[in-house]
Amino acid sequence: MAITSVTAPVGGIVAEIDGAQRPLVLRNGEIERFEEHHAPVGIFEMLDRLYNRGDQPQARHVRDLVALGLMGGGMTETAVDALMKSQGPDQNVALRSIATGLVTAAFLPPKDDKTPKKRNGVGGRRTAPKKSAAGTSKGASATS
Repeated sequence: MAITSVTAPVGGIVAEIDGAQRPLVLRNGEIERFEEHHAPVGIFEMLDRLYNRGDQPQARHVRDLVALGLMGGGMTETAVDALMKSQGPDQNVALRSIATGLVTAAFLPPKDDKTPKKRNGVGGRRTAPKKSAAGTSKGASATS
């Protein structure tokens, strides 16, 4: 029996659903689709709900997030619908855990991100300010 490895997409996760490892990712398109369908509940409110800050998430929200993540990971809508229909209510707790990881991953940078961290809203390295020459405020030498 061959062992296959599924790699998590950038900004996504791999989760076991129905006995198979499946890639899931929420990109802007999936997030916007969720927000349009579940307004006024938005993705940030769902993040709070999934982490028990506020109202508990509803099963339909959790299931829709997982379904959209599967589509973002490459499954067709028809295949996702069939897979999600096969997941009974006994799977809702596991699906909530998957949804929590999925939404969290969407907002975290990749581990190998080499982008310099921003400080105080300014990107890149911090450098000391140039010292001004005596008697000036702009760092240029004073001439008479």
